[in-house]
Amino acid sequence: MQKHIWVLALLISNICFGAGDLPDNFHVSKLANGLELLVIEDNSVPLVTVEIVVRNGAYTETPEYDGLSHLYEHMFFKANEVYPSQEQYMAKVHELGIVFNGTTSNERVNYFMTLGSDKLEEGMQFINDAIEHPLFLKEEMEKENLVVDGEFQRNESDLQFLLYDALQKRMWGDNYSRKNTIGDHDIIKTATPAKMKEIQKKYYYPNNSLLAIAGDVNHEEVFRLAEKIYGQWEACDFDPFEKWPIPEMEPLKKDMYFIEESSIAPTPIVMMGYHGPDTRNDVRSTYAADVLSFILSQKTSTFHKEMIESGLARHADMSYYTCKYTGPISMTLVPDPARIGEATEALLAQVEKMDQDDYFTDEQLETAKNLLVISDAYGSEKTSDYLHTVTFWWASASIDYYTGYAENVRSITREDIKKYVRTYLQDQHYVLGVMANKEQRAAAKLDAYIKSQSK
Repeated sequence: MQKHIWVLALLISNICFGAGDLPDNFHVSKLANGLELLVIEDNSVPLVTVEIVVRNGAYTETPEYDGLSHLYEHMFFKANEVYPSQEQYMAKVHELGIVFNGTTSNERVNYFMTLGSDKLEEGMQFINDAIEHPLFLKEEMEKENLVVDGEFQRNESDLQFLLYDALQKRMWGDNYSRKNTIGDHDIIKTATPAKMKEIQKKYYYPNNSLLAIAGDVNHEEVFRLAEKIYGQWEACDFDPFEKWPIPEMEPLKKDMYFIEESSIAPTPIVMMGYHGPDTRNDVRSTYAADVLSFILSQKTSTFHKEMIESGLARHADMSYYTCKYTGPISMTLVPDPARIGEATEALLAQVEKMDQDDYFTDEQLETAKNLLVISDAYGSEKTSDYLHTVTFWWASASIDYYTGYAENVRSITREDIKKYVRTYLQDQHYVLGVMANKEQRAAAKLDAYIKSQSK
């Protein structure tokens, strides 16, 4: 693309970015190379958090790269061209008094550092050195492969993770790697610097990233420093998501049931999964999904009375994970060990009732909306943590989606919830898995139950 055409495209994009109403302390801009800028001013304490966010994560991963966005996240905090050894890198961390971390999710990888606001420019430069000039030293990678694989192994010691992972493999089929953030043992352990460089060449560009800064700063000063430090970061002349498109998740073609047996399972667990809405195609239903989950969580709800107070289960819930590409709807049940089949049937029966006018009251609907809004408000109390929430929505929806969250939640109606239930739950295929030990499996006649349901 010729330079003047590319700049014109960036200017048009800049007009659209942040077009909605933002809080007074939110300030947005964009550099000529496409790097989006967000500043959240909060002068309550003399600290600043500098965060760089990339549209990357599990959803970009083919099976041979399963989990490598997460490994890349770990390698970010290693040697780079400016600090060419891990010892030099960590010495600078200590000199600046930095607290750092990163996270990898389905649709975002973020890296952040908190330090004194008097060291803002040095912190911005330090993150720039890491994002633009990583070295991926072979000896460091060999160490970090084992560290990341160790995280995987710790997850495997969690019985709920094992059941969840088995569910995910059935939920997403050939696209499992696109939803599997933690990765695959063998892929992680055998990862090479060449694979890290390939990820960098695909996604690590300013016009696929956001620089977000929150704390005791002035946004005009941040914008000036961003231009000085990040302005020469070279943009790509392609759209990574056109060149390597994210596949649409294949709809489930049938109901699937399975059993995961574990000798150390103290009590049975049931998990169900449905394909839910996403922020590209049905934004309204993503808000309705959150509201319904909070309705069901109330102790006065029909769901609680029929699942918990009845004695069928010790715990039952529904949740929705907002995504740009097919957000999953999950239901978790801890049934009475002697009534696993009965409790599971009751859970399925609840789904069939959720669109009925008497399933929840107007008061329960309003309570759920208020609880969501209050929860959102609590999340904004600590600016350094709040920043991570905002950048999550930048990647999986938009900043406007999040800043308008309370208003949109308040506007959800009974009809919105009915539409959500009828579109994504009722008459839709699902995956259902049960984790139990050998004795529970036999006592509840689980194999016969699963066989009868799988016909």
